[in-house]
Amino acid sequence: MKIMHIITRLILGGAQENTLLTVEGLQRRADCQVCLVTGPALGPEGELLSRAYRNGVNVMLVPSMRRAVNPWRDFAAYRAVVRLIRGFGPHVVHTHSSKAGIIGRKAAGKCGVPCIVHTIHGLPFHPYESALRNRLYIRLERRAARVSDAIITVADAMTRQALAAGVGRPEQFQTIYSGLEIDKYTPLTHEERSRLRAELGLPPDAALICKVARLFHLKGHDFLLRAMGRIVKAVPSVRLVLVGDGILKSQLEQTALRMGISDRVIFAGLVPPDEIRKHVGMADVVAHCSLREGLARVLPQALLCRVPVVSYDIDGAREAVINGETGMLVPPESVDELADAIIRLLTDRPAAARMAEAGRKRCLEMFDSKKMVNQIAAVYERILRRKGIL
Repeated sequence: MKIMHIITRLILGGAQENTLLTVEGLQRRADCQVCLVTGPALGPEGELLSRAYRNGVNVMLVPSMRRAVNPWRDFAAYRAVVRLIRGFGPHVVHTHSSKAGIIGRKAAGKCGVPCIVHTIHGLPFHPYESALRNRLYIRLERRAARVSDAIITVADAMTRQALAAGVGRPEQFQTIYSGLEIDKYTPLTHEERSRLRAELGLPPDAALICKVARLFHLKGHDFLLRAMGRIVKAVPSVRLVLVGDGILKSQLEQTALRMGISDRVIFAGLVPPDEIRKHVGMADVVAHCSLREGLARVLPQALLCRVPVVSYDIDGAREAVINGETGMLVPPESVDELADAIIRLLTDRPAAARMAEAGRKRCLEMFDSKKMVNQIAAVYERILRRKGIL
């Protein structure tokens, strides 16, 4: 099979890691020839292009493929993708993210690609977007779904939301959980935790909360900072590590300073994917406060490291976090409930340990990248056999 994956940009992010792991897994198969089409990895979030090149991925860069909507640039990207498809001659075009999904599926349909697949990592329309933009995104997603042979979602919640908006037909959808290199996410030893905490300058008795996310809108950092006021009173030794970078860093630093907790908040900055284990693994609790996310990768990452999690109950979170069994779920935008859940896990260590262990067992089964790649390849094969290509 000749397979072309298309994604808007290879920044550090869940959709991008999923895509790159899929491409790397497919290219290890003897029956696959794979390329990856992407735009420039612009922005402060970091990039995965260097890993792609280092691992021998056939990357085709489209300079005009950008995240922001720009009709002239988007049309140039569409024409460039059409040329690349005609040159490569794929049996399968598999798109990721909204922009690449719209452009890539339209180009693949024009070129008569036998198998067109799209993965929904998170929907572009949501309650925090304007009504006008939501109508536009829904219209474009409906149109693109008509030329899709299959639509993969990273959580059942994404399927339900897409169908509720009239995007696609039920028989097109299949949930394939976003895989991780699970061998890299093992619990830290006591010695590792102590050393890493010392490197951060943490007191030996500190209770540590970690959040991993771009410092960007809708990621919920402000709710967590507000919750810290309540958490500090209940757990005086508490510290918060924020892993990630983005346009809101200065604003969040000012918020922490204004609240009088700047000495308790550590902005760790960008961390390479291979270093995530260390940061979540040294924590006592990982908090995820995003307001929209297909299924946040940090939830299984933390649980695989045997660290309990607290998450807003949004999108696919409850498919990894079973409330009270593998972690704690609280209402989106809540502050008091968020604080109470974190305090419980910081103060009731036996309950926290039980949830973390149950979560690790669940995630070992659900989030193996090898399983993900095999499931995706099976989707391609099923469609191509049905069309008489294989």
